[in-house]
Amino acid sequence: MNGPEIEISFAPALALFVAAPRRAGRTAAVTDGVSTLGHVVESLGVPLTEAGELLVDGRPVAPSHVPAAGEHVHVAGVRRPQRVSGAPLRFLLDVHLGTLARRLRLLGVDAAYESEDIGDGALAALSARERRVMLSRDRGLLRRRELWAGGYVYSDRPEDQLRDVLERFAPPLAPWTRCTACNGELAQADKETVRARLEQGTERTYDVFAQCSACDRVYWRGAHHSRLETIVADALREFGGAAVQGPASPR
Repeated sequence: MNGPEIEISFAPALALFVAAPRRAGRTAAVTDGVSTLGHVVESLGVPLTEAGELLVDGRPVAPSHVPAAGEHVHVAGVRRPQRVSGAPLRFLLDVHLGTLARRLRLLGVDAAYESEDIGDGALAALSARERRVMLSRDRGLLRRRELWAGGYVYSDRPEDQLRDVLERFAPPLAPWTRCTACNGELAQADKETVRARLEQGTERTYDVFAQCSACDRVYWRGAHHSRLETIVADALREFGGAAVQGPASPR
């Protein structure tokens, strides 16, 4: 770029995205005189999904603002909890976040997940078409213009990923109401209606079942139930929500 020079600073929460010299405070940035502030911010490494309020000389501006010479720009972090307007809060996760998707579904959060790599363009288009918040650790994906909304997942540990998403977006929690395999809704199932799908030991041991309305998978309180109960209890204790008890818990 060879145009107006501005000063820019980033909130500490955005240090992950910017080069080390830009983490300490105001630094100079040369623009081309025509690009928007949103483009400038992203060119310096910060996806707009992670940028909060944009301040120019202390006043808020839109990402479409074109910076002028001498302006001081401050890029704030996203205010939490972040409200996403325009559609019911639901998510789309990329191929690398399968465990997070299953844990969100366990808590009753609508979380679509692509188990195969369909490409950034297809993911962004799906986010826009279904108005889902795209969750990813891929910064390039989060810079796609087609995205409806998005959020960077800061940790590579599923426990921390879950806490991050629940803290940031504060989705309503309704544990045990979604299929962890396909995201469909669970409904109580009579033992007689699912008997043919049960192994002999399961049929003898359990009497309470649920079935997915989308993929027909059957659920009951199996061997892994106590571990899943811990995940649910921890989430409800920290982030609230109704302690909904579905007809059965994922085994």
